[in-house]
Amino acid sequence: MSMIKLVSPVDGSVYAARDAMPLATATGLVSRARAAQGAWAARPLEERIATVMAGIDALEAMADEIVPELAWQMGRPVRYGGEFGGVRERAAYMAGIAPQALADEVVEESAGFTRLLAREAQGLVFVIAPWNYPFLTAVNTVVPALIAGNAVVLKHATQTLLAGERLAQAFHKAGVPEEVFQNIVLDHATTEALIAARSFDFVNFTGSVGGGRAIERAAAGTFTGTGLELGGKDPGYLRADGDLDAAVEGLMDGAMFNSGQCCCGIERIYVHENLYDAFVDKAVAWVRRQRLGNPLEEATTMGPMAHARFAAIVRGQIADAVAAGAKALIDVAEFPADDGGAYLAPQVLVDVTHDMRVMREESFGPVVGIMPVKDDAEAIRLMNDSDFGLTASIWTADAQAARRIGAQVQTGTILMNRCDYLDPALCWTGCKDTGRGTALSALGYHALTRVKSYHLKKA
Repeated sequence: MSMIKLVSPVDGSVYAARDAMPLATATGLVSRARAAQGAWAARPLEERIATVMAGIDALEAMADEIVPELAWQMGRPVRYGGEFGGVRERAAYMAGIAPQALADEVVEESAGFTRLLAREAQGLVFVIAPWNYPFLTAVNTVVPALIAGNAVVLKHATQTLLAGERLAQAFHKAGVPEEVFQNIVLDHATTEALIAARSFDFVNFTGSVGGGRAIERAAAGTFTGTGLELGGKDPGYLRADGDLDAAVEGLMDGAMFNSGQCCCGIERIYVHENLYDAFVDKAVAWVRRQRLGNPLEEATTMGPMAHARFAAIVRGQIADAVAAGAKALIDVAEFPADDGGAYLAPQVLVDVTHDMRVMREESFGPVVGIMPVKDDAEAIRLMNDSDFGLTASIWTADAQAARRIGAQVQTGTILMNRCDYLDPALCWTGCKDTGRGTALSALGYHALTRVKSYHLKKA
């Protein structure tokens, strides 16, 4: 039996350790979840909604314990209070639209025929959640999956083992049967073996491109549905008519919040040449106001990256870019907490090109490259020059221009005058190496259910 160890980025200690579940035990757990799903789906929708939302209430009641746990597990400063605002927003929205999203679509109701499309639960949904937003990313699927009548098996990332346990505690306390929502600790081999054995009806995975490929390989030939959010290199574009100060504040926060470890964080910025110099100056000043340090201290605005090996990737990208001609505008000495390990000073790079890894590969850390552009056409070309497509942020006073530019950008979501935000009323999706699938909005329910057609001839 292998041991899964959570190494805290705060001090490098083992913060938690759990035995990985053997395949035979996991198979039995899956069987029990599948057996319990039918009774859960048979409960009235209103009852399922109320029970799930009571689980959200129970989760929020643990905030005083969860917030420092998050700091120890993945480094987010306690000053931000965890993820509870977003958790509530997303869960409440999905609960509110459930009756309409799951309702029968009646094609005909006449004396001779009833014809309709009904939505039924997929059955057993497997959620593989990431560490960077361990509650927000999990509830994106767990909440609507349970509301739709599915049983759910959750496997959380090693870096946030305790988040899965907290979710299980909350939902079980609220009355979701233990067999219907199960948190499970698995190694990669057992995870892939379960998927290959057709244990699940739908698999939702948020993580790396390599992880997504492993999920697809495991599911090959099983016809198991998958939803994959795999990465990003999200661009921001400040047009000549954009609000300079608002763009600096929004884009730099989007690049650096959570130490840059955001799925839709800003990793490259394009600025109209007329505003470029001013933007860069203000961006550097913004970074210098940040405080890197122990995430358990209220004054800290940036904690360590979740693991020293993640920080090493970013340091390597920065070093390669500088060697190729880029200019680093932040002296690491300005951030004495940078220890060469998980604690990584934020960095702003100029004189960058798309030949550099830092402008092409996902960084997932506190670094951003900034380039001048002469017009919309150049900005669009550069924004599209990427293997990823999750979100793009356009800063402009002209909504029609944002819509016109957005139609030409290969991405899942266009944001105007904001960034790094997931609107639960809109479909969360991506293209290219960002993956495929849909989450949240009414379309999120469609992914977690299957259609059954009824043609009822009455005479």
